[in-house]
Amino acid sequence: MSNLSDTMDFTRETYDPATASSWLICRTCSTHFPTSDRSSVTTCHICDDPRQYVPPTGQTFTTLAELRRTHRNEFTAYARDPRLTSIETTPRLAIGQRAILIRTPRGNVLWDCIALLDDDTVARIRGMGGLEAVVISHPHYYSTHVQWARAFGCPVYISAEDRAWATMASAHTIPLTDAETEIVPRSGVRAIKLGGHFPGSLVLLFDGRLMIADTLVTTPAGLGDWSVDSTGATRKGGRPPGLNTFTFQWSIPNMIPLRVDELARMWDVLSSYDFRATHGAFRGMDIEDEGIKGRVLESMQIQARFMGNETHPLMSVRMS
Repeated sequence: MSNLSDTMDFTRETYDPATASSWLICRTCSTHFPTSDRSSVTTCHICDDPRQYVPPTGQTFTTLAELRRTHRNEFTAYARDPRLTSIETTPRLAIGQRAILIRTPRGNVLWDCIALLDDDTVARIRGMGGLEAVVISHPHYYSTHVQWARAFGCPVYISAEDRAWATMASAHTIPLTDAETEIVPRSGVRAIKLGGHFPGSLVLLFDGRLMIADTLVTTPAGLGDWSVDSTGATRKGGRPPGLNTFTFQWSIPNMIPLRVDELARMWDVLSSYDFRATHGAFRGMDIEDEGIKGRVLESMQIQARFMGNETHPLMSVRMS
């Protein structure tokens, strides 16, 4: 595991919200392009990739200035652990993911990023102690991350493998090269490189809580409550067998699954860590379960089996 220095050495760039507010933002994925010239950016490289899409209505762009007139960010503290606060844009914008503000004694870390950055959001986060760092799971959520880093004077960490997807260079952007990195020394916040969805797709571990974005995609069956029946009585047998909790996709919107060898490689990485909860890409995708790690393995094996890999070595792996 690598440890970042107590004082990250980078040249802080000026936050210029007036200029950035006129730059183009893809309406489908919220990627931010450093130009206001609509004739120079007519397509989005993120949406042209098979892991994303252009909607039937075609490629369109907006700007931060436009979004600030029509949208706002909502902050929702997580009831089970008030150290976590979801930040999401309403009405839903682009992919609709949340960012999660993690409060630690060593400072706040923002997990993932959303496009809308306005004065109210900056003021509210500063009132909560500001940001020591931003960590982004994968390129679909890069959005306006350079503006967030400039606004809070902090580094933003992305995987070195995926940095080519970023639309602008910035001294604030720090590529992660190691399999595991502690974000903010002695904070207990660790970025873990799992790959899969993108070569450098990350998860973030904090005090037994695994922020998974859609590196692991939380399923409806994973969120289901089988503890009681329709009368309110305790359900006999509990959770039915054979239900997955997660799915593992190379392309989520286009439903292209990861191959079984990649699942096995991801498990080899994740099996070294202990966690009791997962927090997915959207608010409400939170699972509290001491056995959640076993459900990750079970979900991988369910996917492998239905892809015709009954004899793959992954199928014989058991929780220790």
